[in-house]
Amino acid sequence: MRYLVRDRMLAFHEEAWIETEHRQKLYRVNRKLLRLRTTFDFVDAQGNQMASIVKKALTLHHTILIRQDNEVVGRISKRTFRIFGDRFKVSLRDGRRLRIAGNFWDREFDIQHKGTTLAHISRRWFSIRDAYAIDVLSEQDTTLLIVLAVCVDHTLEDRRGEKLTNL
Repeated sequence: MRYLVRDRMLAFHEEAWIETEHRQKLYRVNRKLLRLRTTFDFVDAQGNQMASIVKKALTLHHTILIRQDNEVVGRISKRTFRIFGDRFKVSLRDGRRLRIAGNFWDREFDIQHKGTTLAHISRRWFSIRDAYAIDVLSEQDTTLLIVLAVCVDHTLEDRRGEKLTNL
């Protein structure tokens, strides 16, 4: 199933919506401002918090924690020294290790587990608005894969010093 992450163009605070391919709004991503660490909350259409992303301000490695129900369910980190592009690794609470690789310059990347692609993230089709598509191939991990895509996009934005997304 395809999901779309669309940033609000004219917002006073940083916000994005995650929609299905049929334009049904699923999650709102809010960035909490005025904190020492970067925090994003994923809130469903009814207002319930589904997950959060937390990046502490003063860390040696670029590591982001993924929380659900106030428990850390995953940790995403960027390998600092890489000759042929960036790679991210994800450690999940259930013991799985995911790999995120692709063409990060063009924002085209895959989330993989043991060589199997779980999701493909693409900005290829979106040039007018700040949006990107997440093609989820593993329906059981839909929310987690969407959260990981937002993590990688935010990490790439921080690294380049660009303002490519509203988040």
